[in-house]
Parts: sequence; structure tokens; C-alpha cells
Amino acid sequence: MTPRALVVGASHAGAQVAAGLRQHKWDGDIVLIGDEAALPYQRPPLSKAYLAGDMAVDALAIRGADFYAKQEITRRDGAVESIDRAAQQVELADGARLRYDRIALCTGARPRRLNAPGEDLEGVFYLRTSADVEAIRVAARTGGRAVIVGGGYVGLETAASLRKLGLEVIVLEAAERVLGRVTAPQVSAFYTRVHAEEGVEIRTGAAVEAFAGDRRVQEVVLAGGERIAADFVIIGIGVLPNTDLATTAGIVVDDGVVIDDRARTSDPLITAAGDCASHDMARYGRRIRLESVPSAGEQAKAAAATMCGKTKEIAALPWFWSDQYDLKLQIAGLNHGYDEIVVSGDPTRDRAFTCYYLREGQLIAADCINRPRDFIFSKQTISSGKEVDRAELERTDSRVGSSR
Repeated sequence: MTPRALVVGASHAGAQVAAGLRQHKWDGDIVLIGDEAALPYQRPPLSKAYLAGDMAVDALAIRGADFYAKQEITRRDGAVESIDRAAQQVELADGARLRYDRIALCTGARPRRLNAPGEDLEGVFYLRTSADVEAIRVAARTGGRAVIVGGGYVGLETAASLRKLGLEVIVLEAAERVLGRVTAPQVSAFYTRVHAEEGVEIRTGAAVEAFAGDRRVQEVVLAGGERIAADFVIIGIGVLPNTDLATTAGIVVDDGVVIDDRARTSDPLITAAGDCASHDMARYGRRIRLESVPSAGEQAKAAAATMCGKTKEIAALPWFWSDQYDLKLQIAGLNHGYDEIVVSGDPTRDRAFTCYYLREGQLIAADCINRPRDFIFSKQTISSGKEVDRAELERTDSRVGSSR
């Protein structure tokens, strides 16, 4: 029989695996299975340009329909319910069964639920899909006050987009600072200042207890009883990897589907990539699940090569980005375990600076705001493992230039 590769999940990782299979000369069938009817599309713009109205829905598509037709990649709408590894078949929600020779699990992640009373009221949204954003944009057309629960990147990006649409915006963060899990205090303070300057009210130490309203949300109730008026609410408190399919099939899972440097799971016929995958990264000495488009693409390329019997290891340095107002944040590396920071620029006054993270004197990560050349320098330095001079880092703006 003609060999068949199934790609379960049709977002960034899934689309890249399907394309990569043809690049590596897979000469059999390729079936890309997604639970949304739309072409595979970009998710990062959802909370940014798409929500703000700067990007049309057609521009979200990663590739056009003609690409899939030309590459003979079959797109199939539906959800995979189970994997029968012994029979090498999957069962879809509609009862159809498809055989496979290789599978790539690119099942992504889902929003973490707040599970507070009133969460099911009309006007309470999560933001993960284009349909979510369409619903939010309808609510935003009426103006009024938006309350965002969660001061991570998605929450702050959403706040910036809604301010651009002219809404009053309040961000509620349960921790003592925004971006507390991912950045240094100086970066948190910078974003708090900028959002305040743009008219966003940020409340930290604000734990949400419930939502109140008659069918539609009208108030957010904080622990302690304070009530905050809201015309609609967006909850952005992180995501959880979609691993149920892998778990039920007996594939090893540990905060994501466990993969090696070639994107292989515990089943030699099955690879995984994207937000659902947990990768043991030697560079950082631990297993990490990365929620970023660059990492999804890197893992997907390795998965496609592996499925074709070739070798491509996941080796690129992790990097991320965030757009808020006129600010372009580019993050090189992971700052886990840093013991020192060096700041170039003045985050208390400027809108361009870099925060470098060091561990035992070695550069391990950098947050570069409106400094693209610092970002390039940081990626190169971290990847090479070269020693850095702290005084030189403080001078990087004048040495490598900036974009302000």
C-alpha cells in the first residue's frame, strides 16, 4: 500500500510538518487533520494585529489553499479521538478510521480555565482561536470597559490592542507584578509604566473570585469582595498542552508529549511538535515545553525529517517576541536560573532598552525592547557560549546600535 503520514493538528507545527514531509521527499499520502475548518493560520497576530483590526482574516493563513493542492496534501476537518497503535489506525470523531505508517502529533494547547463562579456568563471570553477573536471584536464594537484577567504576554498584548480600539481597559494580575514568571522586575516595571502611559489600569495582587451578572457579565468580583464593573472580560492565564490523545494511546507524557532531539516520542512511528511537546534540552539541563512559533517550526522540521528516515536535530536557540503599542520585544534564550542581570538603557524613562540575564557570568538570555541589533548580538553570543564583559553589555546601545 501507499505509505501514509498523518499530521494531527493543523496549526503552525502541523502545517510545517506537512510541508516538510514533501521537502524530504515523502512519496506517499499526507493527511493534515485539524479541528477548525479554516486553512492553518497564524495564532500570534490574534491578540495583536488581528484583534486591533490591522490584519484581515485572509492574511492569517500560513499558506494558501493552492499550496496544499500542489503538494498533494489532503486537508481533513475533524478531531482524532484515539490512536490504535497495534493496528496503526486512528479513529476520528465521526467514526472514520484512517491507517497510518507515521504520525506527527501537533495537537497544540488549550486555554487554562479559571473555573470561577460565573465563568460561563455571556461576555466572558478566552482567546485562542480566530473564532474567539471574532466574538471579542463584536463585544468591543460597543466600546465600554474591558477587564483582562492575567498579566502575561497575551493579556498585555490584548490590552494594547483594545486600547487602540478606544476601549477602557483594566488588567487584573494575581501576582505582585505582571510578567512575573518570565521577566526580571525591571522589565515588569517597564511594561506597567508604558501601559499606564497608554491609559491601561493594571492591578496587581488582584485575585479573581467570581464573575457576576444577569446572563451577561457585569462585574468581576475580587477576593476580599471588591467589585469591578465590566462590559466584557477576557481571561488569559496560560495554556495547557493537549496530551489526552497521547496519554490514552500509552505514549509517554510529562507536561507535554515527551520528545527527543529528533522529535521522536516513545513510539518509533510517532513524532510530536509544537505547544503539545516537551523537549529535553541539553542546553538548559531539563525538559521544557516551549510555547512559541519559532520552536514549533524547529521541532516540526525535525519531525518531518524523522518521519522520512532522515536525521535533523532540534538545536536552534529558543526565541520569542511580543508586540505592544510601538514596542517590539524580542527575547533570545531562556532566563531560567539567572543569578545576575545587566541593563542597557533606562527602562524607567525610555521605550528602548535591553535586559541581559547571566548565570555564573555567562549570558543565557536577553529581553530586547526596540533594540533588534541587541537581539541579534544576544542570539549569537548565547549560541557561541562566549564570555561577555558586563561593562560592554551596558554599552551595547552605542556599540551595536538601536532602533528607536
